[in-house]
Amino acid sequence: MGRLTGGDPSLLRRINSAVVLHALRGAGSPTLTDLTRITGLSRPTVEGVMEGLFEAGLVVESVPDGGETRRQGRPARRFRFRAEAGHLLGIEIGPHRISALLSGLDGRIIGAGSREVSETACADDRLDKVRTVVADVLRRTGVARSSLRAVGVGSPGIVEADGTVRLATALPDWTGLALGERLRRSFRCPVLVENDANAAAVAEHWKGAATESDDIVFVLAGLSPGAGSLIGGRLHRGFGGAAGEIGALHLLGREATPEKLLSMTDTPLDPLDEPAVAAVFAEARLGDVRAQAAVERFVQRLVHDVAALVLALDPELVVIGGWAAGLDGVLDPLRRELARYCLRPPRVTLSLLGEAAVATGALRLALDHVEEQLFAVEGTVTARR
Repeated sequence: MGRLTGGDPSLLRRINSAVVLHALRGAGSPTLTDLTRITGLSRPTVEGVMEGLFEAGLVVESVPDGGETRRQGRPARRFRFRAEAGHLLGIEIGPHRISALLSGLDGRIIGAGSREVSETACADDRLDKVRTVVADVLRRTGVARSSLRAVGVGSPGIVEADGTVRLATALPDWTGLALGERLRRSFRCPVLVENDANAAAVAEHWKGAATESDDIVFVLAGLSPGAGSLIGGRLHRGFGGAAGEIGALHLLGREATPEKLLSMTDTPLDPLDEPAVAAVFAEARLGDVRAQAAVERFVQRLVHDVAALVLALDPELVVIGGWAAGLDGVLDPLRRELARYCLRPPRVTLSLLGEAAVATGALRLALDHVEEQLFAVEGTVTARR
């Protein structure tokens, strides 16, 4: 933005509007006097800003209850941020499920929906399912599609800034898909597409296990693990969006892939065959020696992959999510291995958001985009370069 001087009144007005709106959203139903005190701006400045916010439909006067009027006579005018002035969507597109979360401009969830989808579904069928889920959520909540201000999407794969999936092995027909462009045909608002592990990392920092940490690694654990990271509170994508692709570490001379390590035969498991994967863990819990050995091999590979990322980034916290987060005893071996390999072992915990992590992070993407427009003074956690 450069150095701020008094020579740019339009910029100054925008900053004042952002300051007042931010204070208004966090203060419940403040009076003009409250806003003047909170923001440090003069009363005439606050009054001028409020007039503009009224015209934009972002602010409304709160109606006092009868008790307040009787006790105090005519009360001071109070105002509130109109969270209902627009809506946001967060969408997860996964191998087996499409899910969506709907919120107002304050990020509070007012609707949700999901549907199963086959792991073999082509791109067109999967996108049709996305539209079906979104239409159902909007219908059940009574929210008009035209009120959507932004849509966030979490998807497997390496995602470019324009929403194109450069590489994805988890979904058929997904590599090279112009996902952002395809979805923008369904919405009259910005659509922001992000890698699913990155979205989940943002979600845990917003509402999950990492709310008190700014340097974190989120591991979306499975047969094709991925990771998202925040450094200094900002999402780290890497130069080309491929940061955290720990599922490719077997290419560095280690030929045994996770799906082969977890197999009890000479045939590797299908990474998308969740029932087969679950069966191995179930048999291990029942005492099957071969299954226990397979699970041990898988856990060791997982912790080594995580250790490589921890050594590079030195996070304060590692959050484990994905279906592997349900493994019995995954935290203890991970902590032991990180203590063994890392100069400063981080704290390790399980995701608090579970299956909702990716959609929640996608919703945060949409909220960040809108906040950047409303409060455009500094960049957001997820803002792209």
